[in-house]
Amino acid sequence: MSDDVRDSLIPYDEIVQDALRAVVGRVLSQIVGYDSLPGEHHFYITFKTQAVGVDIPAHLIAKFPDEMTIVLQNRFWDLKVEQDHFSVGLSFNQTPSILTIPYASITAFVDPSVDFGLQFQVSDDDDTQPEPHDEADNDRPEVISEDGSNVVTVDFGKKR
Repeated sequence: MSDDVRDSLIPYDEIVQDALRAVVGRVLSQIVGYDSLPGEHHFYITFKTQAVGVDIPAHLIAKFPDEMTIVLQNRFWDLKVEQDHFSVGLSFNQTPSILTIPYASITAFVDPSVDFGLQFQVSDDDDTQPEPHDEADNDRPEVISEDGSNVVTVDFGKKR
């Protein structure tokens, strides 16, 4: 069978990624109204700072020109969950900020308290590698479990 027959006209990879990103929105909607997470839960959310629709303070974009990880655990406020994005108040160096993050910009969502994680591919039109950057106070080491327990990695490579 030729490769042409195997090429799908249905964008399965995009459909699956969108569905899994909806999981992030659904999880966040469970904690709307809270200012800290119940029990030992805490979320690491990594996103592309330059993605369309991301709205964060300029000083954070300057410090994290490509990717940033935020932590939702004990001190956040005004969490609003919408169909295609969420916004949340966080403090950086004791400066309160509101961040708006589209689900399409998220590259990872992890709750290490229950060994759960999702990883996503964000399409880069130019196929360049992320720029190196200093770690933020809320950056985390890679938490994705080696044994793969409760971790879903979505990695649809480009056909060459």
